[in-house]
Amino acid sequence: MGLVPMADILEKANDEYYAVGGFNINNMEFLQGIIWAAEETNSPLILQASEGAIKYIGMDYVINMVKAAVRDTHIPVALHLDHGSSYEVIMRCIREGFSSVMYDGSKYPFKQNIRLTKEVVKAAHSVGVTVEAELGKIGGTEDDVDVDEKDAKFTKPEEAEEFVEKTGVDALAIAIGTAHGVYKGDPELDFDRLEKINSSLNMPLVLHGASGVPDEDVRKAVSMGINKVNVNTAFQQAFTAKIKELFDKDPELYDPRKYCGPARDAISEAVKEKIEILGSKNRA
Repeated sequence: MGLVPMADILEKANDEYYAVGGFNINNMEFLQGIIWAAEETNSPLILQASEGAIKYIGMDYVINMVKAAVRDTHIPVALHLDHGSSYEVIMRCIREGFSSVMYDGSKYPFKQNIRLTKEVVKAAHSVGVTVEAELGKIGGTEDDVDVDEKDAKFTKPEEAEEFVEKTGVDALAIAIGTAHGVYKGDPELDFDRLEKINSSLNMPLVLHGASGVPDEDVRKAVSMGINKVNVNTAFQQAFTAKIKELFDKDPELYDPRKYCGPARDAISEAVKEKIEILGSKNRA
């Protein structure tokens, strides 16, 4: 099965009240660990590549590794640009074969975010590519995303309705108290705000910065209308923790296959746990 538009995956999730993971790839081991876990659990999957990951891996490697990974898979998979910063970057990803893109105009004033997002939607939809946008500012630091806590802003329900109506986006990332990167304490999610946004929008909603959110809060958010949950930091931590463990046991270890392989397996286990929490197991 080849790549599918993310909208196909999320519309089903929205209709059937579960969420699908937006899981970031950082190298070959991440890609393998993630897709093997999704195949084992028969879960749909959204593979994400950030601009930072594309710079690190290389666009050709990203595209061809993902194509190899999905060539014989039985599950629906979308390849999604995470936090696209400009029209030019997004157009390049679409030309190279991404089936979904995110335009993050959250740093701009509301009306400018609408105008710029609308331009992306028009171009992407003309070739069948899904568009996710962000309204409100999600704080924290991860990859190329860096928003100071004082600059983070929650999504306003009344603005969300106007934004979706005027842009035509397929999915909306909302700010309800999560943050990118590592949390210093447990985040406090504004479920009342989520309920208001979901009641006014009949569409897939996205939760970014979910790595440090307690499982019960993720489940509650999914039950209240979240259909895509982004996870990256938690998998990076699992990968690194396993490598540290192996080097603590054997400081003379030098064969990358003997530490990257187990680290890849650690990601797979973490992915399977997230899939269970999101309710996407056996939904492919």
